[in-house]
Amino acid sequence: MISFEPQVKIISDFAKVPEYQSQGAAAMDLCAAIETPVIIQPGETKKIGTGLQIWIDNAHICGVILPRSGLSTKHGIVLGNTVGLVDSDYQGEWIISMHNRSDKAYRIEPGERIAQAMFLPVIRADLNIVDRFSSETGRGEGGFGSTGR
Repeated sequence: MISFEPQVKIISDFAKVPEYQSQGAAAMDLCAAIETPVIIQPGETKKIGTGLQIWIDNAHICGVILPRSGLSTKHGIVLGNTVGLVDSDYQGEWIISMHNRSDKAYRIEPGERIAQAMFLPVIRADLNIVDRFSSETGRGEGGFGSTGR
C-alpha cells in the first residue's frame, strides 16, 4: 500500500473529516458542510462546500472527486463536471458541483455524504513532436467504434 499525508484544514463548523467506509474502500467520502438543507431542483447545478481545504503538496499525486454511486443511480445526483480534478498545489476549499439529472427535486442534508475522493499518481509527459510515427498499428487512425461494438 502506498500512503501519504495531505494537510487538511477545517474551515467550517459543519465540516466532517473524510473517512474510508470499509477496509477495501478506494475512496473516502466527502460530506456537505452546510447548516441547513439545500434543495437541488431537476436540471439544476449547485456548489456545495465540504468545509475542508486539503493540500496534497506532492506533484506526483492528484486528487480526484467522483460521484457516489447510490446518489447517482437512486436519485440522479451526479457531479456537475462529471469528475473533479484537484491539483497538488491547490489550497482552497474542496467544493462539490452537484447536478440533478432526475425529474424530482433532491434535498441535501447537513453532513450528508455527497461525493468521494481518491488520490492517484500523476505521470507528466514530455511531448515528443514528430512528423510521422515510426511504425503503424493494426488500428491506425480508426476511432469511435472502429474496433467493434
